[in-house]
Amino acid sequence: MAASLRLGCRGIVRSLVGAVRSRAGEGGLRLLHTAERRWGAPSVQVLMPALSPTMEEGNIVKWVKKEGEVVNAGDALCEIETDKAVVMLESNDDGILAKIMVEEGSKNVRLGSLIALMVEEGQDWKQVEIPTVQSPPSPSPLPAAAGVTPTPVKAPAQPAKFGFRISPAARHILDTHGLDPKSVVPSGPRGIITKEDALRVVSQKKDVGDKVAQPVQATQAEKMAPASTLQPIVSSPPAFPRPLDPPISVPGKPSAVGTFYEIPTSNIRKVIAKRLTESKTTIPHAYASTDCDLGAVLKLRKELAKDNIKVSVNDFIVKATAATLKQMPEVNVTWNGEGPSHLESIDISIAVATDRGLITPIIRQASNKGIQEIAETAKVLAQKARSGKLLPEEYQGGSFSISNLGMFGITGFSAVINPPQSCILAVGRSRTELAMTKDDEGNSQIFQKELMTVTLSSDGRLVDDELASMFLDRFRANLENPVRCALV
Repeated sequence: MAASLRLGCRGIVRSLVGAVRSRAGEGGLRLLHTAERRWGAPSVQVLMPALSPTMEEGNIVKWVKKEGEVVNAGDALCEIETDKAVVMLESNDDGILAKIMVEEGSKNVRLGSLIALMVEEGQDWKQVEIPTVQSPPSPSPLPAAAGVTPTPVKAPAQPAKFGFRISPAARHILDTHGLDPKSVVPSGPRGIITKEDALRVVSQKKDVGDKVAQPVQATQAEKMAPASTLQPIVSSPPAFPRPLDPPISVPGKPSAVGTFYEIPTSNIRKVIAKRLTESKTTIPHAYASTDCDLGAVLKLRKELAKDNIKVSVNDFIVKATAATLKQMPEVNVTWNGEGPSHLESIDISIAVATDRGLITPIIRQASNKGIQEIAETAKVLAQKARSGKLLPEEYQGGSFSISNLGMFGITGFSAVINPPQSCILAVGRSRTELAMTKDDEGNSQIFQKELMTVTLSSDGRLVDDELASMFLDRFRANLENPVRCALV
């Protein structure tokens, strides 16, 4: 009975398959094409990655690959500007770049956002299946006032759960014009009230005010009534007192006297502001300065130049710092949140000024490198930093920082510690001073010497004043005897 039932089911299936094939005989190709269009090719999603520990969003600078191009694992897909530098995003898979979801030039793309789709080789990349992107629900529109048609806004967002979120520019505009933030419909991300929202409300208020300010003809009874019976019309005071700060300039209109305009903030500048604030508010800074004689360094530098070996004074400073840290490992520490952590390797961070802000590429294992190798490494890192091509491993970490402003004519300054490091050395320019000495016969002689002021900023939790003074004394001895550094 069971065998006959199975044979009967197979016959029914075969008859159905035959019927489908016979009906699709004339339009079989069209039926297959329709199925591909409906379901599409399975895709591999490319998401915005975290290319630095502090990165929360990134900018798409340039797409290296175009739609339809073959991509091998390790190939560059696009350039992404992080909070530190411009990093090349490499592909982890082989395939074809089917769809670019975020165009180049897009800014503030959140981590985990879908930026591109890939398909396997051999599949039709034009028929890639595009996933549905979940967008946050839009809030219900506010009730319109009687006789006033509300101006449509673009994708208004819900206010924050614990009150209104207002950007500084929007808060300034609302306070200047005495407007209540509760009357503004936010359109920014996570329900923040943007500058455009505030300007829109100010414009609406101005239009309504112009209509109210139009003169009204007095009635005959009002003309005949005595002046004592006429009550003056007193306007209600604004919700907020008008501040004394200058108003913000309105885009598209000529700027008035006393107005200001906002400067866009890059991701790098935001991170710099955050880290500097964290450093000055959480690290007890201590400062100590000393003068170093550069006579031996300048003499050795000239001798090396004769052999076509080009090194800078800063390269000698890096070498002397690395040698001092090797002699005093108790300074080569970082703060891990609860206490000190000793670092095995000596990695020197050098501050480089770029158009986007200050960044500190790292010379790894500086104590094991010679002067010439340090000079070559520093030159390559500085060029990559200014062009925004540093890799994450080239600026993340470090055990000690050096900031040199001598080329800008700065005699001396105090630098801010780069957390979680314990110290940063601020280097000023060299200067010529006259000194007096006595010869073997006891006669006084005047001679010139080149001095340079260095200031050590140290974390008082890790390096106390005595240890900082010992470090500077050892550093000065190493720098004034550059040959000695090669023996450390």
